[in-house]
Amino acid sequence: MKAVVCNAFGPPEHLTVEERPDPEPGEGQLLVEVKAAPVTFPDTLMLEDKYQFKAPPPYIPGGEVAGIVAAVGEGVVEWAVGDRVVGGLGVTGAFAQLALVHAAGARRLPDNVGFGEATGLNYAYGTSLYGLKYRGDLQEGETMLVLGAGGNVGLSAVELGKIMGARVIAAASTEEKLDLCRERGADETINYATENLKERAKELTGGQGVDVVYDCVGGDYAEQALRAIAWEGRFLVVGFTAGIPSLPLNLTLLKSCQVVGVFYGAMTAREPEKGAAVTNELVEMTASGKLAPHVAGRYSLDDAGVAMRAMMDRKAAGKLIIEP
Repeated sequence: MKAVVCNAFGPPEHLTVEERPDPEPGEGQLLVEVKAAPVTFPDTLMLEDKYQFKAPPPYIPGGEVAGIVAAVGEGVVEWAVGDRVVGGLGVTGAFAQLALVHAAGARRLPDNVGFGEATGLNYAYGTSLYGLKYRGDLQEGETMLVLGAGGNVGLSAVELGKIMGARVIAAASTEEKLDLCRERGADETINYATENLKERAKELTGGQGVDVVYDCVGGDYAEQALRAIAWEGRFLVVGFTAGIPSLPLNLTLLKSCQVVGVFYGAMTAREPEKGAAVTNELVEMTASGKLAPHVAGRYSLDDAGVAMRAMMDRKAAGKLIIEP
């Protein structure tokens, strides 16, 4: 099979496409012919050995795939060759023509759901649904501010927030990204490259502040968003593409608000039943047409480095996928 390989830590331009032996499914595993694999921000961090999960080179990047079952391992009875599937691999192995997926964590993919649209559900939409529903307790009629709304995870929060009945304020760094947010349902937008995030968010809420902050960015924007939160608001900590912030905790006392971590990957390991419920709900939403994940860019194996560079430079508006 052909696969994208990271032979040494460094920039995505150093990735190569190589011939690798076809993997064989072990007990409880599925061999999947990969049709699509999402490019995620953690993938880019791992390239430079900056992520909490380490993958010593050489390794194949990517942690999730959608495709067709090509073979089943010993003990697998609920899957058959030819079934459409989406599932996680852990943290590596996805950017290839074939990949191994644990059958217990795989989900059937309805015929009316595209491979590219389905993959990344667990990473982006899983994180957002877990964060908004289980950690942020977002209620119909509440106002939510999404930082980094033009990215894959942020855009998923915009879409799910609207499905859950919230008024969504999307904040991003370019008008192109904000145009996409409006297309995907955002009620209001803030360009934090040209506008004061705190002042604009307060203005859009009549001075009351936002009920929920969904922060994929961190950096200097986090404190501005916290200062724009309402009484008893919930600040969801999701990611740090602009750096890890330092927050003045006196604000949490003054606003009687909560700062809540959202670590979807760890939750699925600790609470697999809840993880399965989140995934099943997302697949059902997609199959019914209620949710239509946006694919911003499709790349071949040869262009995987180009896709990862776009992710690293925060030029991607929406989800990027590799299609082997």
